[in-house]
Amino acid sequence: MSVASTDLPDDDRAAGVTHTVGVPVTTLWVGPDSARPVDAPITRDRPDAVAWLTALDEHDGDDELGEGRLGLHGRVESQLLAGEPVVALGFDASGRWAEVVAPWQLSPKDERGYPGWVPAAHLRPAGEHEASAPPVPATLPAAPGGADERDGGDHPAVVLARQHLGLRYLWCGISPLGFDCSGLVLHTWRQLGHVVARDAYAQAELAEPVALDAVRSGDLYFFARPGRRIHHVGIVVLPGRMVHASETGGVLVEEDLPPERVATLVAAGRLPHP
Repeated sequence: MSVASTDLPDDDRAAGVTHTVGVPVTTLWVGPDSARPVDAPITRDRPDAVAWLTALDEHDGDDELGEGRLGLHGRVESQLLAGEPVVALGFDASGRWAEVVAPWQLSPKDERGYPGWVPAAHLRPAGEHEASAPPVPATLPAAPGGADERDGGDHPAVVLARQHLGLRYLWCGISPLGFDCSGLVLHTWRQLGHVVARDAYAQAELAEPVALDAVRSGDLYFFARPGRRIHHVGIVVLPGRMVHASETGGVLVEEDLPPERVATLVAAGRLPHP
């Protein structure tokens, strides 16, 4: 896939111009100075996400102040995938970093889409691309035995999420290289052809509320600590069981709700689906 030059024409540097992501995956940073030296593989003009994750995992024991995956806290907002539209708001003084909003990731932070910074070289002009158009639904895998949710089988979201069981957790990840909890939901519903909110608390606000004793396959469980906003989300497999990207567990897992999750379970909701 072609990669745009950092030396974009002036017309493509104007505020409000739509671009698309021209690399397989790029990271949406809090600011142009948020990346650490260890993050160089994902910020270079031709990013290497696998080399980046390998470099992070060489510091697997580090805390949030270190060079590992936990150190992405407070530095990274989200990720963007190839072909995803973004609207440029401006560029830093060096011209290397673009401030953007991502319309396919809804957020209370900005009504236009999720905000953040990406290397300008990871973008290409979008021409007449409609930034608000939803992603095209993927061909859905069949549930085991050919059952579908209407027949009491697994919801398509559960089937899609299960494809990534065992994948390592990645803060703000939205790709099959690594997910966080809300990134798994975002990616799954994008596969179903829907644009949804990026963060767990915003997904709860967007979802149709469902009573905890009325959940069904494909609904969402939301978790929060007393007096704090929602911080975690999982996809319901059946009442009391979910598939989710667990930072504490380190991987994407399907499990019955353990006592510590039950203690923080505060709501359930339903997002649109085919």
